[in-house]
Amino acid sequence: PGAMSQALAKEVPQEEGKDGSRRSSWGLLVTAGVGGTLVALYAVATPFVTPALRKVCLPFVPATAAQIQNVLKMLENRSGSLVDIGSGDGRIVIAAAKKGFQAVGYELNPWLVWYSRYRAWRDGVHQNTKFYISDLWKVSFSHYRNVVVFGVPQMMPQLEKKLEEELECNARIIACRFPFPCWIPDHTTGEGIDTVWAYDLKHSRGCETKSLEITPEKES
Repeated sequence: PGAMSQALAKEVPQEEGKDGSRRSSWGLLVTAGVGGTLVALYAVATPFVTPALRKVCLPFVPATAAQIQNVLKMLENRSGSLVDIGSGDGRIVIAAAKKGFQAVGYELNPWLVWYSRYRAWRDGVHQNTKFYISDLWKVSFSHYRNVVVFGVPQMMPQLEKKLEEELECNARIIACRFPFPCWIPDHTTGEGIDTVWAYDLKHSRGCETKSLEITPEKES
């Protein structure tokens, strides 16, 4: 009996050791899984949360079908390059490309940019569209003739000044949801949140008046 007791005493700790090792392994796997999930969620959520932490909050709010149609209406008889500032999921850029524009979108959220590129490829207009991950304040829009803006009231005064300094006189700026504070719109369409304002920079800046004041010198 003494020998049997000693044998049992040796076996029990070994079994407990095996069980403890198994529990430890499962604990490590669960911890790793939870940690990986949290990292993935952080990677996905950060681009959406980060804009809200900036000085000017630019939340992603998809353009409605009515807004898209109103923007396209303001682009009738227009041509050339087009840029959508804060392009979101790319629906304005894609709609403009289908109308023949070489359309570009600037968006800070990389997930939305990648999704926009996929949508453009899916809709067969990827050759006429480009999407960039960039902060709008770090981009020059000087070579665009048509500018679409989905902004918020806090950013409109500063953006108005930026566009007036960078764009040529033949540019048209289309504002959605919120108008610019100082410019007087040349055209307005839509109601409520679907309202769209169009500004021809030659009128806002007075380019026509300036051109009349400049007269060629006569040869003596």
